[in-house]
Amino acid sequence: MTTSIPRKRRRTRGAGRPSGDDRDLREALLDAAIQRFVRVGIGAASLRSIADAAGVTPAMLHYYFGDKERLVQAMIGERLLPALAKVQERLQEAGDDPAKLIGGFVRGLGEVIRTHPWLPPLWVREVLCEGGALRALLVHELAPKMPHMLAERLAAAQRAGRLPAHLDPRLLVVSLVGLTLFPAAGAPIWEQIFNLEASTSDVLAEHALGLLSQGLQLDFGGVA
Repeated sequence: MTTSIPRKRRRTRGAGRPSGDDRDLREALLDAAIQRFVRVGIGAASLRSIADAAGVTPAMLHYYFGDKERLVQAMIGERLLPALAKVQERLQEAGDDPAKLIGGFVRGLGEVIRTHPWLPPLWVREVLCEGGALRALLVHELAPKMPHMLAERLAAAQRAGRLPAHLDPRLLVVSLVGLTLFPAAGAPIWEQIFNLEASTSDVLAEHALGLLSQGLQLDFGGVA
């Protein structure tokens, strides 16, 4: 079933942020677009397919977002960046304390994944995969705000003797991402393979911190 927009409303406003019931519908359309992006990729998701998934006409999407490019920008500006900004705030509050930095990043990202479960699969599809639509966003906009800042804070902690000297702070950031986003993206698979109960983002975050805190206490020096 499709929904039509009254003619006078179609003439009186263009794409943008509405209020009241219009805002609720706009948010629902944005949710539908994100789910479609996760399922088939941003490049392959047409406005018509998004409209079909939402049960509206393509004209409805155009009414609220204009075109696909602006729809993607709305997803980035209204969902992705605000979600990651919460992790950035935790890092800013942590100063150069390595435990607070690492704990803030891991738990903060866990909270984001819990409230935005689409983030890990979208990250894998649109950042890690060659030609992903969000890779440039990570490199040019997100990297200075989060990965670079985290690596710099960890390096400062290392210079102060609060982090082992043999570690590379940059690779530590890479490891932290690998311990958070990747397990969350693959959770449905591992739950089936190991017959696990639902692995929530909180469980995964605490597992990562436990691994980082206690380690495996193994000596790999003699392993070829």
